[in-house]
Amino acid sequence: MTRSALITVLDDEPEIRSLLKDALEEAGFRCMAFARATEFEAALNRVAPDVCLVDLGLPDRDGLAVVHRLALESGAAIIIISGRAQVQDRVTGLELGADDYIIKPFDPAEVVARVRARLRKGRGGAERQAQIARFNGWTAHFDRYVMIDASGAEVAFSHAEGEVLRLFLEAPKRLISRAQMQESLGGAAGESFDRAMDVRISRLRTKLGEDPKNPALIKTIYGAGYIFLGEVDWT
Repeated sequence: MTRSALITVLDDEPEIRSLLKDALEEAGFRCMAFARATEFEAALNRVAPDVCLVDLGLPDRDGLAVVHRLALESGAAIIIISGRAQVQDRVTGLELGADDYIIKPFDPAEVVARVRARLRKGRGGAERQAQIARFNGWTAHFDRYVMIDASGAEVAFSHAEGEVLRLFLEAPKRLISRAQMQESLGGAAGESFDRAMDVRISRLRTKLGEDPKNPALIKTIYGAGYIFLGEVDWT
């Protein structure tokens, strides 16, 4: 039998935790719920969630710091669930590595639908996709979220960065517009999506050792989109 996806909920409100856990389990997911960041982070040493639902208003830790650490260290998709409705809060969350942002109050059915959408775009498609790509002295392992350079040094990348990297590596030497990125990666089009893409691409360039003023691999075509100029071999 295929293992159901594991979803974690980090929220200090008991009613929210119960509501989300019941909805997710009724939808067929496994679910673990936590009230404090310390408990949640300790659990990550034992389990590997597929999707993390994170509230920003936590009693023992800055929720954005938790999101940023998850983006850097975990292969899970990250969905923020917060009462903070300001555009800047959403932009900051996405820039720090979140894949989606849901504002409280919410309909549990919408959360379940968003979780399913992230799984389809992430691990669900990976079952039929190659997991290792070689390009310009680098080897990207999408199953482990690491890139290895010619010397053997490993550089980790986040789930969100991996989505963008895969998009480039699957279409080398072809223009990829912002509209195509939005269609492929999901999320609402607009300033927050554009900012999030800018940050992810900037981080990828840094990890690839690119010159920010004259990148050799990920080229910006102003007003049009991006082109990845490397030679790519998938296995």
